[in-house]
Amino acid sequence: MAILFKTSKMIEMQIDDFLNIISEAGILFKKGLENYLKDNTTEFEKRLNAVSEHERKADELRLNIEKQLYMHTLIPESRGDVLAILENTDRVIDDIKEALQVFAIEHPKIPEKFDERFLELSDSSIESVESLIQSIRAFFKDISSVNDYIYKVKFYEREADKIAMSLKNEIFQADIHLSQKMHLRFCTQQIERISDSAEDMSERLAIYTIKRQI
Repeated sequence: MAILFKTSKMIEMQIDDFLNIISEAGILFKKGLENYLKDNTTEFEKRLNAVSEHERKADELRLNIEKQLYMHTLIPESRGDVLAILENTDRVIDDIKEALQVFAIEHPKIPEKFDERFLELSDSSIESVESLIQSIRAFFKDISSVNDYIYKVKFYEREADKIAMSLKNEIFQADIHLSQKMHLRFCTQQIERISDSAEDMSERLAIYTIKRQI
């Protein structure tokens, strides 16, 4: 991050912490979904609470970073882009929390034969988030490699789309009530939305990267 933050080691550390929190939230989401599918309610609730706490910390860090950028008039030529990166990346952790809350609040009944498919969807969605985090780190530290990571975001987002489409087809072919099919489709879409948010952010980042390189 020295490229942008030569005058503020504190800002550099805070952005690193912010990105670490989002990365950890993605891991907690995967673990939480595994706990839910295994009917491990105690561990699931721990993961849910941890994700909520991570989301709260990310909000606090983002607001503090924004305050510091304005108070100390740091990187005025790039400040708007950095603020947009923080705000839009913060929305990704919001989607992670909301997706896990769906399982906590609505208690979907998932036939065991769909467990692996839900886990595959979770893996691809969270991989897209992790690739996004790497692309943002590259934006600050090694801008020449940003597009390599953005490619991975898009790859995993497409994988998530394929898995979600296949899973929804399997759900609607299953011998279960229509109401359950609709509910499982909604849950599928909530997990899929995580990768969609990651891709949306990566597209914005691609534009900010071009601006930095001009």
